[in-house]
Amino acid sequence: MTSDSQLLIAGWKAVSLVDVHGYSSFTLWTCGCNLKCPFCHNWKIANIDSSICKYISVETILEEILASSSLVTYLHVTGGEPLIQWRGLVELFKKTRGIVLNSLNSNLTLYVPLKRLLELNLVHHVAVDLKVPPVKLYGLPPSSVERLWAMFLKSLALLRQHHVLVELRIPVHRGLTRGVLERYLDQVRGLLDPEKTVVIFNQLLGEPIVNPRNREWCRENCFPEEALLVELAEVAKSYGFSSVHIKSIPGFPQ
Repeated sequence: MTSDSQLLIAGWKAVSLVDVHGYSSFTLWTCGCNLKCPFCHNWKIANIDSSICKYISVETILEEILASSSLVTYLHVTGGEPLIQWRGLVELFKKTRGIVLNSLNSNLTLYVPLKRLLELNLVHHVAVDLKVPPVKLYGLPPSSVERLWAMFLKSLALLRQHHVLVELRIPVHRGLTRGVLERYLDQVRGLLDPEKTVVIFNQLLGEPIVNPRNREWCRENCFPEEALLVELAEVAKSYGFSSVHIKSIPGFPQ
């Protein structure tokens, strides 16, 4: 169990220019996750590897954030899945109020913890992967995936209700066709405010660039053709999203 005064973390980066689109951030990695995505390259953090994950006091983390506060816009908390430790996040986010804005990178399947943070007005920006089809990308039995997908949709609606900025990241694998993406965009389009949503397509990468959880899965599904990313980006634009970017292609407008 995590006490309110500690977080189980893997570390932090004092100044990052890549974790919140268009902004600088102090990025903090928390440990533990409720999904088992086969392409995940932070799977040791998700699995709470004791050689990486340590309990650190909220006060210590706050001191580090304060030291970087003049250089960053956001405190960006990622993982793993940060909402597993939502009580510690509440304490940390309360202490950073007025110092930096708070950004959360979440899979949005833990609805109740998200609701509690939003009701306290502690989250300004959320980065979330649209992992589709979820039965292929969540790495869990279909019966669990169905329930978690329902929570994901419910959480998106909650973000819109609270006027939170959303960075919708779409992991692109070889099997993500136009038809598959359209089927899931049909489900999420009405839950997102296009004026408050940035869509970013990320090419799933494997070895030797990253160390994925499931190497065999990644050998079959990672490194999609760049042409596919361009095609899918056009699909997103056709759904009314004006801020659409491809992260992995040099020279593509960011």
